[in-house]
Amino acid sequence: MNSIKVDFLKECGNMKPMHAVNNGPSGSKVRMAMNNYSDFTDAGIPYARTHDASFSANYGGEHTVDVHRIFKNFDADENDPASYKFESTDNYLKDIESVGTKVFYRLGASIEHGQKEGTYPPKDFNKWARVCEHIISHYTEGWANGFYMDIEYWEIWNEPDCSNPDGSNPCWQGTYDEFLDMFVIVFRHLKTRFPQLKIGGPAFCTSWRDDYNKKLFDRLEKENLILDFYSFHGYRNEPYGYGEDITHAYELLKKYGCEDKTELILNEWNYLRGWTGDDYTYTMEQMRKLKGASFVLGTMCTGQKSPLSMLMYYDARMCAFCGLFEAYMLTRKKPYYSLYMFNKLYKLETEYLTESDSRDLYCLAAKKENKAAILMTNFSDRNELDSKNVKIDITGFTGDGGVKAEYYLLDEKKDLEKVREEIFNGSTFSPILKLEPYASYLIKLEKL
Repeated sequence: MNSIKVDFLKECGNMKPMHAVNNGPSGSKVRMAMNNYSDFTDAGIPYARTHDASFSANYGGEHTVDVHRIFKNFDADENDPASYKFESTDNYLKDIESVGTKVFYRLGASIEHGQKEGTYPPKDFNKWARVCEHIISHYTEGWANGFYMDIEYWEIWNEPDCSNPDGSNPCWQGTYDEFLDMFVIVFRHLKTRFPQLKIGGPAFCTSWRDDYNKKLFDRLEKENLILDFYSFHGYRNEPYGYGEDITHAYELLKKYGCEDKTELILNEWNYLRGWTGDDYTYTMEQMRKLKGASFVLGTMCTGQKSPLSMLMYYDARMCAFCGLFEAYMLTRKKPYYSLYMFNKLYKLETEYLTESDSRDLYCLAAKKENKAAILMTNFSDRNELDSKNVKIDITGFTGDGGVKAEYYLLDEKKDLEKVREEIFNGSTFSPILKLEPYASYLIKLEKL
């Protein structure tokens, strides 16, 4: 029998937004059918990153978010509101805010696998910085009949280190030195203009490109600049692999003495067994199923227990990498419920100590006043993953009239349905559960 220990006497810090996503809600609000607006609200999605929004007609398509889609003529006057086309992005960001989700704005361009337009180096880095300034001002200061939105995070570019098998880069058409020149100019300008906002990036494909990392942080150190956040991406087939990625990134920040000043944000991730052939086909199938849901929950547990500040699933947009919603009816898929479950702990605010005796068992606990909750899932990408009988030793949560425990199961047949309820008395109690491969439990506790 396996075991999980939960100690509600040992605080581990605040619950963090591990259930953030890329992109916002979709569907028709006019017909009031086939949309997922209420699903975003129900799952309490905290942030939506705007990368690749321009691929979706639901968000305004090719007129949306990307700098070159808003400021279409780079030779125009950047100080003239008439030079900007904000309408589609206005509507998209308002839709995100309407479901209680905050915008995380990516400045730059969507990935370009075919024709290149927005991923070329800007002709004038300083002017591009001023264009970004006016976009930020439009959404946070009301410039050009704009808004006063609470958009705190502004990310400069996306994956300048990306490389296709043929050596081409779908995200940056210049040299890396040119990128560093641009990044430093834009970062300094925006941070000087908006000191109250969090400016960062550069959304590297991985935290392990030490050559890219060294040149970036050496340059920032030379320029006496400190990022508000360092963002990176990663696609894995085991949640514990993200722990290694995050640790590597945190050691980088420690090396440059900014671990207390620069947030770590992993803002593109999902299950991936492989990018080609049968592995890629398998990935696309499992990403939407119970296995994908278990992977999502295990990754959020891993991120919460790490130095990471935020985790952002890719993607809530209707695309090949969306495992949250069915593409046409927008109904909930299994991985959606993992975000929903995590939000139940997120609202309890404070994480408490959990430990498991198996790398396949991911767990998390949170408590606030008379209520607590525990998450657990059984995941490994090994084909021989077995079911597990798990004893859960719970201490430090007692009530004068006992503790009511409710058990909600996510498996092949159940979408987080309550399957059990019981009352415990005493200072410790130890329920036993059976976890089939990729099954997940949410246990709600309440003092009586």
